Amino acid sequence: MSILKLQGRTRAQESSGAIERMYITMRHLFNRGFYKPMGISGETLRESLLTLRPEIYGSVSDDKAELEGLLYVVDRLPRGIEECRYINLTSDEGYGNSHFKPIIPPKRRRNCYRIDEEQMNIEITRGRSEIYDILTHLTFLFIESEKIMKRVLIDEEGNLTRDWQKLEAAVTQKEELSQAEREVALTHTASILGRTFHEIRTIYSKFSTPENQDRFLGIIWSLGKMAIREAFKNEKRIITFSPVLRERLGHHIHGEIWANDIKLKLIENGLMGRPIHIISANMHSVMNTLYTPYALKAELKKKGALGIYEELSDSGNGVLRQKITKVALDNGMMFLEDKSGTNIDVQIFDTAALEDGFKSPEFRNLKTEDKPVLIVMDYAFGEQAYETMDELLKPFSNEDKEIKLNVESISIMGKAGILEGGKGDIMIPDAHLFEGTADNYPFENELKKSDLDGQDIQVVDGAMITVLGTSLQNKDILRFFHDSTWNVCGLEMEGAHYHKAIQAASRLRGSIKENVKVRYAYYASDNPLETGSTLASGGLGTSGVKPTYLITEKILEQIFNS
Repeated sequence: MSILKLQGRTRAQESSGAIERMYITMRHLFNRGFYKPMGISGETLRESLLTLRPEIYGSVSDDKAELEGLLYVVDRLPRGIEECRYINLTSDEGYGNSHFKPIIPPKRRRNCYRIDEEQMNIEITRGRSEIYDILTHLTFLFIESEKIMKRVLIDEEGNLTRDWQKLEAAVTQKEELSQAEREVALTHTASILGRTFHEIRTIYSKFSTPENQDRFLGIIWSLGKMAIREAFKNEKRIITFSPVLRERLGHHIHGEIWANDIKLKLIENGLMGRPIHIISANMHSVMNTLYTPYALKAELKKKGALGIYEELSDSGNGVLRQKITKVALDNGMMFLEDKSGTNIDVQIFDTAALEDGFKSPEFRNLKTEDKPVLIVMDYAFGEQAYETMDELLKPFSNEDKEIKLNVESISIMGKAGILEGGKGDIMIPDAHLFEGTADNYPFENELKKSDLDGQDIQVVDGAMITVLGTSLQNKDILRFFHDSTWNVCGLEMEGAHYHKAIQAASRLRGSIKENVKVRYAYYASDNPLETGSTLASGGLGTSGVKPTYLITEKILEQIFNS
């Protein structure tokens, strides 16, 4: 037993070392300004990723292609990036005011611009975590492209297999493929990727778009083509970091603009002196919870709250959503669409405009100046959480006066990976441990596990790891944290960053009350310790509705009864 534990610990340490090497290397390459991902400069990233074997990238270290991991990555990178030899990471440098049309990845809110046939620019406005995220995904993509090249080469002269020639003919023909031609092409693709025809046909449709049904074939061909050209025509792929990005990174430029817009809106509406409660959540659960009783009385009586929330989560149900949004905007809600580049929209709720509080019998007796103001901010991304919360909690200079926000509480609700349980379960943390450092942030959480008991949903508590990137986690590290005395119940990307900002503002700078109440709660989007339950296995679907609204209700109950 002790030998098995020692072996497990050794593997965890090896994986932890691989993560550390990746981040040190990425910082070095960023400071250098450029690198060739398939050259010596990119070798450390490739080797570290293959050593780590993250769960989200599945079989990246095998000879066969990793299909679910590829789908996960291309959903988070701009369409067409597999065709580009030059990838340039930039700051917000004015491309939004040009003829270039922004390309926004389906699962990551960032502006990307196809400059020409060979170059893709990716705009970085959310800090280092965004750079790490992109470089990790690109490293995976380059590893997969190298696999394809090796499987289609016959000899060292660069002669290619019949499978490759048939795939190339299918991708480059001008006419749309017939079903028979498509299945022939998929057969050859299966051979190239080392997968079965069934596996290829199953994944194929997940890559399809309305404009391009055969996108999967094009991606595989482009990845292979770029690797072949690099190997035999010396057309090296290069990743660069613009001088402006390197100069601006870490200076909170976007976060300061974002926070000032919020504070000006509070002043404009006479809300700055009121009790303020900040909530980091999505842009629907607080609004729906507060206004469904007003906007959908008949539907609520017929279907119940959970039934209504499940209907509202359906993207095709726009009529109900619009109805609630209109009632909200007419009764105290203000919406601030982000214009700062943070990609974080904001809702401000003046609860004095509500007829009643949220399950609070004392609400009607409160004076207007004592009724809470809610600031709901959309999810931040990794280190961006520190930038935005730090700027939001700072005093605001207006007309030669320094104004401090009257912050009563800060609540963080989000998705996270769970280490004991499944999708839709809830985690209530009592500390955040910052991966790769000795930093830990214990706190008194106003939300307790007992607050959610009896709701027919599993709730766990313990510490949470704030990871450097969800795409770098593997079972060995996570199992070590779960089984050790750290008592870790889950992993996420923002908690330690939020708490670092809160702690600095409350205890060091005195910008807000020292006894500000904090609430953290997460619902499980995946379990990386279970095969088939990682983020690459798909979304939550309706299983995320109940925990989302249950947490939202408990946060609002505590705010209105504080």
